[in-house]
Amino acid sequence: MEVYEKYGLNKVINASGKMTILGVSKVRPSVFEAQQIGGENFFEMSDLLEKTGDYLAKLLKSESATITSSASAGIALSVAALIGQGDEYHLYHPYTDRMTKRDIIMPKGHNVNYGTGVDVMVEQGGGKVIEAGFANECTPKQIEIEITEKTAALLYIKSHHTVQKSMLSIEEMVAIAKKYDLPLIIDAAAEEDLFKYIEAGADLVVYSGGKAIEGPSSGLVVGKKEYIRWIQLQNKGLGRSMKVGKDNILGLVAAIESYLSDGSESGDSMKERLAPFVSQLNKINGLTSQVVQDPAGRDIFRAEIKIDHKEKTALEVVKDLKVGPLAIYTRDYQANNGKIEFDIRQVTTDEMNEIVKKLMIILGED
Repeated sequence: MEVYEKYGLNKVINASGKMTILGVSKVRPSVFEAQQIGGENFFEMSDLLEKTGDYLAKLLKSESATITSSASAGIALSVAALIGQGDEYHLYHPYTDRMTKRDIIMPKGHNVNYGTGVDVMVEQGGGKVIEAGFANECTPKQIEIEITEKTAALLYIKSHHTVQKSMLSIEEMVAIAKKYDLPLIIDAAAEEDLFKYIEAGADLVVYSGGKAIEGPSSGLVVGKKEYIRWIQLQNKGLGRSMKVGKDNILGLVAAIESYLSDGSESGDSMKERLAPFVSQLNKINGLTSQVVQDPAGRDIFRAEIKIDHKEKTALEVVKDLKVGPLAIYTRDYQANNGKIEFDIRQVTTDEMNEIVKKLMIILGED
């Protein structure tokens, strides 16, 4: 493609998943027409945000919804909204001392780096992170003992990045929120189910528009109508620096419509596509491969390779795969343990063959 030559860019095979550092995902075809309509026409932007949000709320069986520039913006604006509660002074002074309820309680094992720290987004919204429990444990009681008169909201991160063991469930977090009459925000950025967390009792749920939904760069927040209106109000204040364009608003609506009607690739389909890929990988000396499921339990399956090579470690293989005009990105969270994963949701059969060829070169078989 000419764009790679024009700017001197490496071609990328994204076998790491729907990751922001690589442009997240391939956009659904329905998005382009909607974006063109947005780009060629004018709207009253506050009205566009409110009306598209109301339309999406009906589709998603929620009280209300709103589109943001990203899931990260959705977190920051949700925090700001729940702190300010529609107060006009707070709108223009988001970090004012007048607002005494700023504590956002979350499990310590959920304060992870997903490209930036969760605490960065909370603090951008004017919140103060209160970590409950320990890095490897958080019980309902450990959440409850952190609640004070300064608590503004609870926050739960539903992600493979977080610690999975010995953590309280979403249902337990919902029960605490209701017991203490506190709003609960769930960050479900990469999750595929757009209904379950609202149905479970969350007050605000944040999604990435560009991950599972395969829309443009954007975010989506669904939840209680009053809270959503407070978020939309923030576009006149803190949210001004996070504004989303009309083309991406309409593009995300189109992506959600397509997502709800067509869904995403099933786990069974992934396993079927992975079978010949894993078979090819297992023919390469110095590695063994198998199909593994996403550790957070999602219906996502990947190829895992275990490096046992006399000259190359898994960390070196990860580095070598990114070198050259064809850069291959993997899931390397376990590379220090000799394991690398290939997420094939955004990878074609031809690209899988390219991965095999490059691995053979790296491991000295070609």
